[in-house]
Amino acid sequence: QVHLVESGGGLVPAGGSLRLSCAVSGGTFSNYAMGWFRQAPGKEHEFVAAISWSGLSTYYADSVKGRFTISRDNAKDTVYLQMNSLKPEDTAVYYCAARSAQAMGVMIDDYGYWGQGTQVTVSS
Repeated sequence: QVHLVESGGGLVPAGGSLRLSCAVSGGTFSNYAMGWFRQAPGKEHEFVAAISWSGLSTYYADSVKGRFTISRDNAKDTVYLQMNSLKPEDTAVYYCAARSAQAMGVMIDDYGYWGQGTQVTVSS
């Protein structure tokens, strides 16, 4: 069974930075494309970023492009989300997800494995 655990969330002032990590166990990490999603209070899950199994391809939501960077370390079975220039509207629970495919996905249904989420709160 594939298990994902996020960490690195917290409270940060607007303009600040955070780096989220997602450790994956129970599967062959390099076989999975990975994604980050978020859910703000009262809103649906929103795609944030995705990375291919090799790490050579990435894709971002327009709302975070240029501020967030997704990366992965296949030797550590971990995917990261570096978040810079944070805004209050980035406040949400952030989830990482794994997809049993080499190519990235941007839809919730593209992913079969999910972490429990980590809270990110950006104060104004």
